[in-house]
Amino acid sequence: MPDDIPPAIRAAGHYRPAPPDNDALIQWPQGFGQCFTVFVDTEEEFDWAAPLARTSRATTAVTAIPAAHARFAAAGVPLGFMIDHPIVSDPAAVDILRRVLDDGQSSIGTQLHPWVNPPFDEVLTPYNSFPGNLPPALEAAKLDVLTAAITEAFGKAPRAYRAGRYGIGPDTIGLLARRGYALDSSMRARYDYSAEGGPDFSAIGNHAFRLGGLVELPLTTVFTGHFRGQGASLFPALGRVPRGRGLMARSGLLARIALTPEQMPLRDALQAVQVAVEQGVAVLSFSFHSPSLVPGHTPYVRDRADLLAFNHWWDGIFALLDRLGVRPIGLDALIEASR
Repeated sequence: MPDDIPPAIRAAGHYRPAPPDNDALIQWPQGFGQCFTVFVDTEEEFDWAAPLARTSRATTAVTAIPAAHARFAAAGVPLGFMIDHPIVSDPAAVDILRRVLDDGQSSIGTQLHPWVNPPFDEVLTPYNSFPGNLPPALEAAKLDVLTAAITEAFGKAPRAYRAGRYGIGPDTIGLLARRGYALDSSMRARYDYSAEGGPDFSAIGNHAFRLGGLVELPLTTVFTGHFRGQGASLFPALGRVPRGRGLMARSGLLARIALTPEQMPLRDALQAVQVAVEQGVAVLSFSFHSPSLVPGHTPYVRDRADLLAFNHWWDGIFALLDRLGVRPIGLDALIEASR
């Protein structure tokens, strides 16, 4: 547990949202079927191995978005661009994003990276990089700055939100609801960030649900393997066994697979999609970081070979989703269907 966590937080424990009751689950319209949506964490470039810095605000990778968008559009897949302060502060980046939104299906949402989002009233620490850990007034102030900037840049208030580092906190949903947001995507199903000072989503599954007046759409993560039915209880326990999770995954007994091309091999992801569809997940939620579109900016795409594999990953996923009858949907259409 990081040393910068305040004593009161250590005593109280980390934010751990409870699983939704059945009556909180979204009841999708008749005939909705099964869909998928793709979030793009549209953000600055930084050294993933170094401490976070307020000065890391470069946005050069945004120039790769039009070509990537064209590939997704050719497959009929709209994108949800979750943009942060360095992106919306860059006129060239905004201009690029305005043009890709001309497809009429893709959307702009909000992603809050507190370490590069004013006001800078907090000490820059790993704990404070999770926006939900900030005092409510400061989290609100940062959210207001970012929401206003996005609204001004695109002429429309964002309705979807994602906390940087999935760092939602106990006050976040209320802050979003009071500012007109309709959907939150800050929860990463079955992941636990408490060792880093962040939230614990171990109890959160993949079905969208209502939370404080918003739709909560977790990033889809499923357990695969022979013991997948016991994954929710077994996987956390394996984390306390040296190399336990790796051994179980390599043996095909249990693996945790999130729907992202970043660090998730295609074969595993295809299996995860099959499991999610069989489990009746109505909306499969995929995600990736925009700097991964250019080699060298993330640990997931280090060179041209990685980029080719990244693109091939999506080709394989889209082919399977098409065979299974799972259709793409944009964020605006998703929000409307949830009402």
